[in-house]
Amino acid sequence: MPKGYWIAFVTVTDPNTYIGYQQLAPAAFKKYGARFLARGGEAESLEGEAWQRHIVIEFDSKAQAIACYNSPEYQDARRHRTEACTANIAIVEGLPPS
Repeated sequence: MPKGYWIAFVTVTDPNTYIGYQQLAPAAFKKYGARFLARGGEAESLEGEAWQRHIVIEFDSKAQAIACYNSPEYQDARRHRTEACTANIAIVEGLPPS
């Protein structure tokens, strides 16, 4: 089964409110087996809009990534995130195992 990937581009506009997201979101990611592949490291925007943070999270499947996003735990954290930043988030299915 192909893995699922949560890809996010984020610019924090209110760091104090964003702390609420940072405190709550890890519970959802842990519950759904998320593995962070990239999170806020050095990045260079070559085309399109520049973002402060670039995040890639791997899940065992696309369905598991979507379940994490829709979970009560993540939605509670999301309420803090939407007040504290702008974001683009996509969940994509990876290539089938070779």
